[in-house]
Amino acid sequence: MIETATLADEPLLSPALLAQLERMELVSRKIFRGRMKGERRSKRKGQSVEFADFRNYVPGDDLRFIDWNLYARLDKLLLKLFLEEEDLHFYSLIDVSESMRFGTPTKLHYAKQLAASLGYIGLCRSDRVKIEALDGAAASGAPVFRGKRSLGRMVDYVQSIDTSANVPLADAVKAFCLRNRGKGILVLISDLMDKTGYDAALKFLVAQNMDVYVIHVLSQEEIDPEILGDLKLVDCEDHDTAEISVSQRLIDRYRATLAAYIEQTRDFCQRRGIVYTMTSTERSVDRLVSRYLRHQGLVR
Repeated sequence: MIETATLADEPLLSPALLAQLERMELVSRKIFRGRMKGERRSKRKGQSVEFADFRNYVPGDDLRFIDWNLYARLDKLLLKLFLEEEDLHFYSLIDVSESMRFGTPTKLHYAKQLAASLGYIGLCRSDRVKIEALDGAAASGAPVFRGKRSLGRMVDYVQSIDTSANVPLADAVKAFCLRNRGKGILVLISDLMDKTGYDAALKFLVAQNMDVYVIHVLSQEEIDPEILGDLKLVDCEDHDTAEISVSQRLIDRYRATLAAYIEQTRDFCQRRGIVYTMTSTERSVDRLVSRYLRHQGLVR
């Protein structure tokens, strides 16, 4: 990989983007129990204020929920059921390896903007939002944000995220999984450029029993390189070097290899119930969220 200078980054969330995100909602494919009642309607029947249905009384049921008016008319004990509201946990994991500094804009900036955008959707619905840098730190991890009033703190926190010592993706994901047991939605944002592979990391996430999404971020320069001639390539993570002569034939082979890698990753994810999306940093975040991730079922 060729190292490149990082350009000045634009603001994470523009007013126009915020207005668009406010109308959206994160969607969980699974039914789970939250720690407290939020603003999200659940498919489970509970004891909130909105009536859902009746069912026959059975010994041990709470007598407070018997409909005594119906009992007087029908001489049957019927229990009132209500729609319970859920507390959704949303986790976003950002790859902070050195390779994420590549591109214009950098993949890291794109990942932070995407994580902040999805986080804001969660804040608007009072979901529990947690955004973490995958640096393998053994500390308690990132803060939890909740409610629209947390937007400023969340953006400041995400803005402060930077690349760090290169930790294998599997090790960083494992450290996160050991600290976080809550169920909900988890989005991994990464270029998946790890010499040890991504298999173990994704298997750790699947074992968490969450809705797992992988956003595979590549720069346009990686997707469609425009380089020819004799070059010395330097790996920005471990500083390995390689001297090559780039011809059009080699570029064509590279593109074919990249396409095969993307398809292999998509297949790996699909077979494990992970929703996979590949995106270029050239695609705007608002378009990615409103069209592609809506189509994938992450937002509505």
